[in-house]
This record gives sequence, C-alpha cells and structure tokens, in this order.
Amino acid sequence: MLSKEDYLMIEARRREGVYQKDLAAELGVHPRTVRRALKRGGAPTAKRPGARGSQLDRFKHKIDALLREGVWNAVVILREIQAAGYPGGYSILKRYIHPKRGLRRSRATVRFETAPGKQLQNDWGEIWSEVGGKRTKVHFAVSTLGYSRRFHFWCTEIEDAEHIYEGLVRAFEHFGGVTEEVLVDNPASLVVKHRIGERVQFNERFVDLAGHYGFTPRACRPYRARTKGKDERMVGYVKHHFFVRYRSFESWEHLNQLAEQWLAEEADPRMHGTVKEVVAVRFERERPHLKPLPQVRYDTSYAETRWVSWDGYIDVRGNRYSLPDAFRGTKVRIRVRLDGTLSVFDEEVKILEQGLRPAEAGWVTVPSHHAGLWRQTLNVERRPLSVYEEVAQCNS
Repeated sequence: MLSKEDYLMIEARRREGVYQKDLAAELGVHPRTVRRALKRGGAPTAKRPGARGSQLDRFKHKIDALLREGVWNAVVILREIQAAGYPGGYSILKRYIHPKRGLRRSRATVRFETAPGKQLQNDWGEIWSEVGGKRTKVHFAVSTLGYSRRFHFWCTEIEDAEHIYEGLVRAFEHFGGVTEEVLVDNPASLVVKHRIGERVQFNERFVDLAGHYGFTPRACRPYRARTKGKDERMVGYVKHHFFVRYRSFESWEHLNQLAEQWLAEEADPRMHGTVKEVVAVRFERERPHLKPLPQVRYDTSYAETRWVSWDGYIDVRGNRYSLPDAFRGTKVRIRVRLDGTLSVFDEEVKILEQGLRPAEAGWVTVPSHHAGLWRQTLNVERRPLSVYEEVAQCNS
C-alpha cells in the first residue's frame, strides 16, 4: 500500500513528465495503483484489517530529515536511527528510501577514467563541527587518486594557499608517491588567470610546488568544476560519513588523528560502487605507477620579507621580535610554519627561530641582540645640570 510519502513522490515525478508505468516500476507496485492514487488525489487513508505498523514508522521523521539534509546513504542513516533506538534491519530501511531517490537532485555527467598513477584530483569542502568545545567551521582538503579512488583528507582552520599546498603534500605522503598530474579548481591562491581558449596562468608558488614533486598542474574548465567529479563526490562522502559518525573533537590534532584512523578502517576497505572493487586492492595496482617522493619535503610555510627597524625589531602578526644588532636597517626573509613557528633568514642563513606569541604577551626580546645599541647609549655625552641652569637664566 502506498504511503503519504510515496504519493508525494508520485506527484513530483508526474510533474516532471515521468510515465505512470515507470513510476510504478520505481515503487514496485502495479500501474493501476499509481493511477488510482492520482485519481484519488492522495494516498489511501484506511488500513487493511489486522495490518501491523512497521518498526520504521516512528523513525521516519528522522530519516526524512536526513534526506532533506542530503544524506542518502542507507548505511549512515541506519547507524543514526539505531542510535535513536531503531530495532529493525537494513532491508526495510532501504525499501523505504528507494522510492524517494527520484526526488534527489542530480545531473548527468560523463565519467572519464584515468590510467594508474595518472591523475590526482584535489578539492576543498567545509562543514560546521565542534572542535575544542567550540562550534567551528572546519575546512578540509580532499585528494583522490583518479584510478583507484583511494583518497585522503586533512582538516584545518583556514583555506589559503599555504594550507592548500600542505594538504597536497600530506596526500602525497599518505599515498607514498606522486601522480603525473594534479587537477584543481580555480581558486585565486592557485590560478592567477584561466580563460577559455587561453593558456592557464598558475600561481608562481604552486608551479614551484609542482616542480618540486614532479607533477603537471591542471585546472578545471571555468564554471565546470564537475570535471573533477571523483573528488567532489569524496567531499560529500566525507561530510555524510565521517562528520556524521564523529560530531565533536578535542582538538585539531584529535580530529586529524580520527580522520587517518577512519580512512584506514572504513574508506580504504570499502567496495567502490563504480569500479566494483575494493579500493585498497585497486590501489595496490596503482602504487607502482606513482612517482617517488622527493628526498626533501616542500616547505609550505608563509614566506614574506621584513625591514628590521632602527631599534632591531621586526613586526610579525601583531607583535615585535628582536634581531641581532648587525641587522638593524636591513631586509630579512621570514617564514611562518603552519604550526606557528617563526624563522628569520639573512639570505640562506637562519638567524632566529621562535614560536609566535600574541600581542598581549609583549614584545619578544633577546638581551644579547641589543648589546651594541646599549653601548651606543652609554657613550652619549653627559652634561652637568649647571649647563641647563645657565641656559634657563639667559632665557629669563
């Protein structure tokens, strides 16, 4: 017997021009049942004598809420309603969800398969979660191997160029190698200019990263991000699986530790729906085709320049840090690692390494840095007070 939800689906699909016999096939009922429902203008209201309610009935509102949020994976939904007390099995849930899939928004996409080791697709997603007891927007980088569909993701507080580079480097390290090319979207931090029919102009530092790891950078066609659909699908997979299973984290380190554990225990051993093969098994065929990692890790730190002031300090992110006297009035290079470590260089020589401190903690001063400045201060001419008294008398 049709439910109210079934009838709503019939109405929606009918407005889209779907034939009654096709609607009946989707619902698993006879075409006459669909025809009667449309003629009646609703689902049957009276139950058959002796009919029993379904174990799923009192959980349908929760299921429908998850569907409205875009969670369509039956395994994830089953886990959620079991936590709420659902005693039933998977099959009845799947039968309930299946007729509603016609309401799910989708677009037909031609899928292109790539050879082993050929391509890695990189994209970013974001979701609100709880980190360290606070509701926080989590940005996460997802990198997917085009052939095996094995993927890696890494979470952070911000999505800028340095974090994009870090996400790629961590993905290469996770896979143990590098693909021939990396396909990205068109963020300003990676792509300076990309117009149809013209050569793509990539960010200079992204080109430097590509040269260091030996891959060719590629960018999606403008307004056609679905050309990297494998990775976009994995962004949704992470949202609807990992962030549904885990709702709060003690810290960013705890979050990424759980991510690595989840990848190993759930994502890698899964049977992929498109290639019909276990991802980890398929990756073993792709592994030999990956290029080896370079001996030296790429430095993803923020790279900037600073002028050292007359008193021997540089300004970095709202605070001041002292440098040796010899560098007063000169230009130095600074690097700020993503963990908040500040390094200062004169050409290639490191002259300072210091953890960043907030402005309210006060200036960071090393006394030996200002020894020469203090000596100059001590050599300043000292005049007796009588000189100033004579000047005052003359003025009066």
